[in-house]
Amino acid sequence: MSTRHNELGNLLFELEKELREAQLWGKQSPAPEALLSTEPFSIDLLTFTEWLQFIFLPRMYATIEAAEELPETCSIAPMAEQFFSAEEASLKTSPKTSVESPKENTNKNAGKTDRKSIIRRLAAIDRFISDQ
Repeated sequence: MSTRHNELGNLLFELEKELREAQLWGKQSPAPEALLSTEPFSIDLLTFTEWLQFIFLPRMYATIEAAEELPETCSIAPMAEQFFSAEEASLKTSPKTSVESPKENTNKNAGKTDRKSIIRRLAAIDRFISDQ
């Protein structure tokens, strides 16, 4: 395994860690059919974070483990920005069912920070792969 593969592995591991800490890591695999989508990012059957967890990360880890050639380009960060922006917009438009406590409000702000950090990690992976 090359140094480049090791460096990418570290970036992917940090992304996985960030997803887990942001509580965006699923505990259960989606149905097997959902993993067979032919749409970009499996958008028709998975959320973006499910796609990261169940398709992107396993494929990239397998590529690293087999010391295969890395992709020439990667543009995942823009999709993450779209996904998280849409998610945030839907939260703003959904009706509130109760009065939020300051703690709940802090958790929402932490979620925004987590998502920005995830986007930054994905941008770093994009740059790393594209800089070959």
